[in-house]
Amino acid sequence: MREQLACDVAIIGGGIMGSATALFLRRRGLTVTLLERDLCGSRSSGVNFGGVRRQGRSIEQLPLAQRSHQIWGRLTELIGTEAEYERSGHFKIARSVADMESLAGYAARSEGFGLGLQLIEGRTALQKYFPMGGDQIVGGSLCPEDGQANPRLLSPAFARAAQAAGADVREHAPVQSVEHDGARFVVHARQHDRDLEVKASALVNCAGAWAAQFAAQWGEPVPMFTIPPTMGVTEPLPFFLPWSLGVEGGGIYCRQVRRGNVVFGGGRGYVLDDQRARSSHVAILRQLPQLAALLPQLTGAHIIRTWSGTEGNLPDDQPVIGPSARRPGLFHAFGFAGAGFQLGPGVGDVMAELIAEGRTTTPIEPFSIQRFLPPAA
Repeated sequence: MREQLACDVAIIGGGIMGSATALFLRRRGLTVTLLERDLCGSRSSGVNFGGVRRQGRSIEQLPLAQRSHQIWGRLTELIGTEAEYERSGHFKIARSVADMESLAGYAARSEGFGLGLQLIEGRTALQKYFPMGGDQIVGGSLCPEDGQANPRLLSPAFARAAQAAGADVREHAPVQSVEHDGARFVVHARQHDRDLEVKASALVNCAGAWAAQFAAQWGEPVPMFTIPPTMGVTEPLPFFLPWSLGVEGGGIYCRQVRRGNVVFGGGRGYVLDDQRARSSHVAILRQLPQLAALLPQLTGAHIIRTWSGTEGNLPDDQPVIGPSARRPGLFHAFGFAGAGFQLGPGVGDVMAELIAEGRTTTPIEPFSIQRFLPPAA
């Protein structure tokens, strides 16, 4: 069987980027078909840590993060659920004087972006604001309006909201090939027992860790590589941690949900094949002593589950966002290096604005795919 569809915009990938793009395109009146290989939000968008932070991002990303921050504030209006989102605050821990100096430098550089960072330093201040911390902590930086959410709820909710707004959302519909007939993109996919042919004036590549293949087809190869994170969650514990935590210089991160479970991550898992990744028990065993040193309340806590995902990364730790440099009508949004959850709603709004209006009010030039391409002959 064969089904033929026509729309203004076809989107490859039903993670938070693709689903948010679909929703905001429909709110601008464009017809949309979204093709997702598995279930919407089932890949990195649904299995990430759940941190919703602006603090610590590159300065180039902060305008986009701020745009997304505004959208996060009206989730219920947009998608019908808050998905356990709360602006609990994000605290970046300093374990040395050098770490504290680095945090102070970042606070100065980001001062004009509305993060409202508060530097907390010294034993007296830590006892007042962060009494649950261990002796290794010398200070930190608090972003009061950053927070956390449940990715397993939020990412699929964007897809459902897009569908309710009129987008044609096709799950279990892996894309087989893409071509251009001189007038429109023609996307061939397979859904269950039927072939799909989708013709669209514009095509959005939101295929996550698998996006490079679609970019390369149009003469835009990018050096993307896969990083499988290792994450885990503890048994429910008495609630003690109001903030989502990170560590200056990276390494580990954690947050406690209202049910009491502590979600944590850091380190790398391992890749099974091009579709699957697993957590690493070695990485977990390295994380646990560090977590207990920072948060003594975690000493002896039982780990009830671990997991990983497949994240697409680029060498400069910046995503690709924006129009193709080679093919008119093609747009990209991929390579978020494990930090795309907070940006997702803003990216979707920017992509819809670009497609509908031909421009965006949010600066995205640093994320152009052009940076990886040789000069055109």
